[in-house]
Amino acid sequence: MEAVVLAGGYATRLWPVTKHRPKMLLPVGKTTVIDRILAELETDDRIDNVYVSTNERFAPDFEAHVEQEGYEKPQLSIEETTEEDEKFGVVGALAQLVERENVDDDLLVVAGDNLMGFDTADFLDYFGEKSAPTLAAYDVGSREKATSYGLVELDGDQVVDFQEKPDDPNSTLVSIACYAFPAESIRFAEYLDGDNNPDEPGWFIQWLQSREDTYAFAFDDAWYDIGTPESYLEAVAWELDGGQLVAESATIEGSKIGENVHVLPGAEVIDSTVESAVVFSDATIEDCEIRDSIIDKETHVENLDLASALIGAHTQITNGN
Repeated sequence: MEAVVLAGGYATRLWPVTKHRPKMLLPVGKTTVIDRILAELETDDRIDNVYVSTNERFAPDFEAHVEQEGYEKPQLSIEETTEEDEKFGVVGALAQLVERENVDDDLLVVAGDNLMGFDTADFLDYFGEKSAPTLAAYDVGSREKATSYGLVELDGDQVVDFQEKPDDPNSTLVSIACYAFPAESIRFAEYLDGDNNPDEPGWFIQWLQSREDTYAFAFDDAWYDIGTPESYLEAVAWELDGGQLVAESATIEGSKIGENVHVLPGAEVIDSTVESAVVFSDATIEDCEIRDSIIDKETHVENLDLASALIGAHTQITNGN
């Protein structure tokens, strides 16, 4: 079986923090978002190759990361784009990858920005039982949230209807970006030849479900779709569970470090209060109140009260008053 980890997005909603780094490499606790997936696939004997599908801009970041972590299975498959408006769409990129890498085996497709509470091994066990297209499904608990995803209607565990991003959802069970396909169901090229939407994989699932029996692996473990500052901080809070993670080389002086705070190596927090935040390497926070914020690397903020802020790398902000 082959696996594709989708890592080609530009994460514009997290700019400036992700303008020059892929969001899949953002830290969540002691690891990163994508490493939770890669580490599981690395040890699963059913997976032969792992294709990290990314773009030209971030390819060097992933190449360096895979080498640094010592993975053997992951290899880059690069989409020839460097900007958001050049993207082929997820289904378009998958079709190109299948052709480029000569994929002719069963296929797992999972988004690299998915933080999933279940083990991919359990999902693959379920797929093995069904031997049919399989998706992971989660109850988001809100009809408003459901409008942003693919809505799943089940009869038992079989998908009997699928609607991508419905305006008026009749339930809150949605498909997350985790799919498994038998080799004969990898019909991306056929789908695209019909002038169908190349963007979101949910449109392909909606098309496929009307043609083949499709099943849902419903789970109630944690799940975070890391695409916004809020969802990223929620994922960090879930991992830290009310605690703090402060690197040994960080400096904390005269400060209160509250719940769900991650302070990375070399950062300094002086005479400040920090709650629910990520402070990246070599940043300096002095005489500040920081809440629900992300402070990027080598940034200096002083004498500020910040809430729900994203401060980009190498920024200097001082309130002289």
